Amino acid sequence: MNMFADLHLAPEALAVHAPVLLVLAPFMMSTASVFAPNGRFAWGMALLTSAFTVWMSLVLASDVAREGVISYHMGGWAPPLGIEFRADGLNVLIVILISFMALMSALFAQPAVAREIRTEKQPLFYTAFQICLAGLMGMALTGDAFNLFVFLEISSIATYVLVGLGATRDRRALTAAFNYLIMGTIGASFFVIGVGFLYAATGTLNMADIAERLNGLDDSRVVQAGFGFIVVGLGLKAAMFPLHQWLPNAYAYAPSFVTVFLSATATKAAFYALARFIFTVYDPNWDFVVAAMNYVLAPAACLAILFCSFQAIFQLDVRRVLAYSSVAQVGYMLLGLSVGTVAGLSAGMFHLANHALMKGALFMAVGAVALHSNVWRVCDFKGAAKTAPLTIAGFTVAAFSLMGTPLTVGFLSKLRLYDAVVINGWWWAAVVIATSSILAFFYVGRLLQAAYLMKPDEGAPEIKEAPMVILFALWVLAGLNIYFFFDSSLPLGLAEAGAEAVLGASAGGVQ
Repeated sequence: MNMFADLHLAPEALAVHAPVLLVLAPFMMSTASVFAPNGRFAWGMALLTSAFTVWMSLVLASDVAREGVISYHMGGWAPPLGIEFRADGLNVLIVILISFMALMSALFAQPAVAREIRTEKQPLFYTAFQICLAGLMGMALTGDAFNLFVFLEISSIATYVLVGLGATRDRRALTAAFNYLIMGTIGASFFVIGVGFLYAATGTLNMADIAERLNGLDDSRVVQAGFGFIVVGLGLKAAMFPLHQWLPNAYAYAPSFVTVFLSATATKAAFYALARFIFTVYDPNWDFVVAAMNYVLAPAACLAILFCSFQAIFQLDVRRVLAYSSVAQVGYMLLGLSVGTVAGLSAGMFHLANHALMKGALFMAVGAVALHSNVWRVCDFKGAAKTAPLTIAGFTVAAFSLMGTPLTVGFLSKLRLYDAVVINGWWWAAVVIATSSILAFFYVGRLLQAAYLMKPDEGAPEIKEAPMVILFALWVLAGLNIYFFFDSSLPLGLAEAGAEAVLGASAGGVQ
């Protein structure tokens, strides 16, 4: 994070309030968006909000680089009595990632939402988007366990609405939103029960204070039960195998913009929250935490990588191919976390950032292809490279990164994860990583084969090039997949800083 230390991007009077502005600005603008005269005006407001959060996230990163930990006391009440927003090395990466992907998604939104959402509902659609953004930012920045639940529910409720609005194009979006709501409610309930157990054991809700009061309570059944409930609750929100059943339909039938945004942010925020509890609230060296990582999370991660990659091969809908791939990629992140070392956690966080870039670009390209032709099946992509060369080229770059091909950043994060599991003696996990790359070649190869090597079926809809605003956002993401291979100092530096912040060792070694 040293690259941010010398940056002064805002006046001190504004910079000091960056943690709360990252949540408050989307909330306030969402209220104003309700009264927007039309969808285009509401889109401009959402775009402005996203750009502002990018600015504030960089301001916050520079403050954390200089000071280490930023503690913002709401209303001047110091924690643990008052509500705290807290920024450190672990959540800076998430804040930057969510804000940046919100901006790229907002650029994609204007033509996509105009086509897929009814005109009279577009201002409310952008309102829900900004509420979701505020909730995700709150999840990343709050230092209070119960408020994490509150922000989790704020983002989730907005997400249910966003997914359900896909019914304009496909009525199955209503069923997908309902299933997501049921599963999300179960996950949130498990999480808040776990927080209740922690409160019963410690008498506080501030996460830093909980961590201090948990010293010597590792044998407490209440503390252990709380850990189990929290892992299941957040695991469901993060689409951890086998709690991922809500995700394929939610991604497949939601509006294209929603899929782009959620695939790059929602599961990432839940994964961060899981890492926060495991490594900063609980002690990762406690026996029951180590057992959970070694015998529950690591096997679940490997099963996700293998089974969901295998399922992706046989999907007929492109969105479901990428959705099952997303569950597999969550498995990579979870495997890095499960190693329990600085090298493993930094590799998992590095892959988290890379996956947001590659999957955001992939879903963006798919949405662009369907913008005019409304085609979603793999077979409908035949010959797409000839009629939409720039769109498919961006898709191809992101697809190569997903496979872990050299000269893309996906190769680097898989390589670092491979090194972390080998250093830890998990050769079986290394085999899983290698096998999954072969499986990714098959399910991604089907799409590339159709786009480049096949001719369109007679009477098939013509696939057109994406509008310039979408191409710009798509190629920013695709370009970063290549650029970060040659200079990964930004995402990797943030990932290593986060791992070192919670485990306190060099990222090159094992904790």
